[in-house]
Amino acid sequence: MTNRIEDYALLSDTESAALVGRDGSIDWLTFPRFDSAACFAALLGTPDHGRWLLAPAGHIRNIERHYRPGTLVLETRFTTGDGVVDLIDCMPIRDDGRLDIVRLVRGVSGTVAMQLHLTVRMDYGSIVPWVRRVDNGLRIVAGPDALTLTTPVDLRPEGWSTVAEFAVGAGDEVPFALAWNPSHLDPPSPMPVTESIDRTTAWWEEWSNQCTTFEPYEEPIRSSLTVLKGLTYAPTGGIVAAPTTSLPEMIGGSRNWDYRFCWLRDATFTLTSLLDAGYTQEAAAWREWLLRAVAGRPEDVQIMYGPAGEHRLTEIELPWLPGFEESRPVRTGNDAHSQFQLDVYGEVVDAFFEGERVTIDDQPELWKVGRTLIDVVERRWHEPDDGIWEVRGGRRHFTHSKVMAWVAMDRAVRLAGVLGTDAPIARWQAIRDEIRAEILTRGVSDRGVFVQELDGRTLDASLLLVSLVGFLPATDPRVANTVKAIQQELTHDGFVYRYDTSTTNDGVGGREGTFLMCTFWLADVLLQQGKVGEARAIFERLVALRNDVGLLAEMYDPAAKRMLGNFPQAFSHTALVSTGIALSRADTATPTWQRGC
Repeated sequence: MTNRIEDYALLSDTESAALVGRDGSIDWLTFPRFDSAACFAALLGTPDHGRWLLAPAGHIRNIERHYRPGTLVLETRFTTGDGVVDLIDCMPIRDDGRLDIVRLVRGVSGTVAMQLHLTVRMDYGSIVPWVRRVDNGLRIVAGPDALTLTTPVDLRPEGWSTVAEFAVGAGDEVPFALAWNPSHLDPPSPMPVTESIDRTTAWWEEWSNQCTTFEPYEEPIRSSLTVLKGLTYAPTGGIVAAPTTSLPEMIGGSRNWDYRFCWLRDATFTLTSLLDAGYTQEAAAWREWLLRAVAGRPEDVQIMYGPAGEHRLTEIELPWLPGFEESRPVRTGNDAHSQFQLDVYGEVVDAFFEGERVTIDDQPELWKVGRTLIDVVERRWHEPDDGIWEVRGGRRHFTHSKVMAWVAMDRAVRLAGVLGTDAPIARWQAIRDEIRAEILTRGVSDRGVFVQELDGRTLDASLLLVSLVGFLPATDPRVANTVKAIQQELTHDGFVYRYDTSTTNDGVGGREGTFLMCTFWLADVLLQQGKVGEARAIFERLVALRNDVGLLAEMYDPAAKRMLGNFPQAFSHTALVSTGIALSRADTATPTWQRGC
């Protein structure tokens, strides 16, 4: 069975992650962090690059799977001609530092012959480890990493892999646990698999029960919040954009990037989504990560950091991996970390403004960091930058970047008022007004549409944010014209492209799918315009794209009807939460969501 992107489910212990396919194969696993080198990398190559298959040996008639409600504990039911068997997968959440992944095979009816095929390849499939037998399993070691597999099943070597066959009858349970530890230390003490699953289920259920109720979209909102929690690096509170690297934006293309890092641009979207859903603690942790990440000289601020705030994210290619469905190259690291993207300063200052809803006694520190960022905007808003889409075709005067520079100055003025602190408010107001005038003079084409760059004519879906960030009301004719143009010229079957890759020199080349977050933005603007029915139709079409366990990728190919890009994508799920909450309030007196309000 060949897995498509949407065939995978996420497992996470809020420090590292795995992807398991509908076929029962774990094709991606990173220990001890989201951005660690994978020990299963079949996702980006072949089974020989590392995977762990656990599934019926014979013909499978049907596969059904779901997460236990409010959790990332995955249950897969295989129906065969001989019976039915359940496979329960999870990455236990512990307080003892143990990192592992556990699997439980449970017989439901009949007697089902099962197979196990384990291939461990450290460092993204490039290193064959040393394997030796230990009590009840295997010890697997290569360089700094060690894995210990514990199971009562009789295992045997086959080539450079480990295999097993066993049968499961009704009521039988067969456990497996694969634990990681540094190779110079003794392996961790095992915990019964059933106990690990039960404790992890209880942990997730307790967390999920804190969520505010949002009808009629309770299920997709709650599910997306669970995904965001699963993408949170618990030791620091940073949220990675995705747990994967190099899943292609178009099958066979070269738009393959590493997203296992924390983008500053996500800050406001994430904060507002978490706060609106009642997760104050997570919002506070995210803002604290943000403060630590951007602390220091303002000119050193990056657009993204590692999960713990690392600065150096050097991009390299892994030529031994053929890529997902031959989509090359496979990359780790991301050179975009060194780009100048003016808009992130607006995003961070806006996050500080929205973050006043978080009750933390850090206002002096927040204001100190915010002031340094505003200084950069004052000095550099006239400059071209690399833009929200991180193009590699040279810096330009992107209209969206100027809008976010306006946001930075606007929120600085308002934040100074909230905090009651001394600030050059009159100067900031003058700069804010100057930026606004520049945008309205040069960022709008002669047909009354906001354009990708000053004095240009190309459309860009990032300009849907003009009203969402409060720059202009959604009813302004220029916003209305932009929405109409995007609907007519940048959509396919109602799904929105970021921009036209055939007319925009982004320095990468090739095509890409429609961008799900941009499509959510379209629904948001339509909702602001009072077009509730249209907004709801778009939202429900997007919700229907989710796979069988509620996950969304970054992009979607409406022609091939398949997901594209890294998976699952935090941006997509954050947007789902935001739009879903706004729609849940559409028939109440609560104002439609808008940043800065």
